Amino acid sequence: MAEARSGPTVGQIVLGLRLRDLREQAGCSFADAAAALSVNATTVRRMEKAEVGLKPLYVKALLERYGVPGEEAEAFLRLVEAANRPGWWHRFRDVLPDWFSLYVSLEGEASLIRAYEPHCVPGLLQTPEYARELFRTGFPGAEEAELDRRVALRMERQELLTRSRAPLLWAVIEEHVLRRRVGDASVMRAQIDRLIEATAMPNVTLQVMPFSAGPHPGMFGPFQLFRFDIPELPDIIYAESLTGAVYLDERPDTVAYLEVLDRMGAQAAPVQDTEAILGAIRKEL
Repeated sequence: MAEARSGPTVGQIVLGLRLRDLREQAGCSFADAAAALSVNATTVRRMEKAEVGLKPLYVKALLERYGVPGEEAEAFLRLVEAANRPGWWHRFRDVLPDWFSLYVSLEGEASLIRAYEPHCVPGLLQTPEYARELFRTGFPGAEEAELDRRVALRMERQELLTRSRAPLLWAVIEEHVLRRRVGDASVMRAQIDRLIEATAMPNVTLQVMPFSAGPHPGMFGPFQLFRFDIPELPDIIYAESLTGAVYLDERPDTVAYLEVLDRMGAQAAPVQDTEAILGAIRKEL
C-alpha cells in the first residue's frame, strides 16, 4: 500500500534533489543506495523526487553510504526534520485536496509568481465575498461552515503578498474576467476596488487582455509559473483541471510557458493602463 501523505513541501523537494546530488557525487547507483536501506531502487528514486516522505532513519543511512561527514549529516537531518513538519495549510486539510497542498507550498516559497487567468480573478487578489461566490458555484452542496473554511484558507494565502520578502506577482487576466458578474453588483464593485488597490502595491503587476487583442497564445487555459531563489529548484509550471493538476519542471516545458507569458504580456494592455481600465469598468457597475 502506498504511504498516505499529503503533497510534498518545497523543503522535501529540495532535500530530495540534494540527496540525488550526493548519491551521484558518491558514484552510487540507485541499486547501491537501495542496498544500504534494504529496499528496492524505486524507493530511492521516489525519495529523490519527494514522492514519499523523507524518513530520518533512511536519510541517515543514505548519508553514511554517501560518505557525508558527521557534522554535515547532522545538519542535513535537522533540515529533514524541519521539512517534514506540516505547513500552516495543514490546518485546512479538510478543504484542501492533496494535489493542491503542493501548490500552496510552492506559492509560499516562490520569489516570482507569473499567472494567466482567463476565468476569474487570481486567488491572491480575490475579496472574501468574491471567493465565497466562486466556491458556492464550485461546491454547490457545501454548507456555510465549509464555505467559511475555504474562504479562510484563500485569505490566509494572500498574506504572503504583504510579508517581508514578499514574492513578485505578475498576472495577466482577460477583460471578460472583470465583466463576468460574480455575485451581485456590490461584490463586483468591491472586487474591482481590490484590484485597483493591488495595482499600487510595489510587488504586484496586473495586466488586462482586452477583447480587442483577439486570439493569443495562452488561450488553452489558466496556469501559473513559480520561480525561486533556491538554487536547486527550477521554474515550476502549475496547470489545473476539473479534478486535479499537473506540475511541470522539465526545461522544455517551462521555457514554452515562459515564452507564452512574455508574448501575452506584450499583447495585453500596458501596465500603466491597468488602473484606467479597472476604473472604467468600475463606473459601469
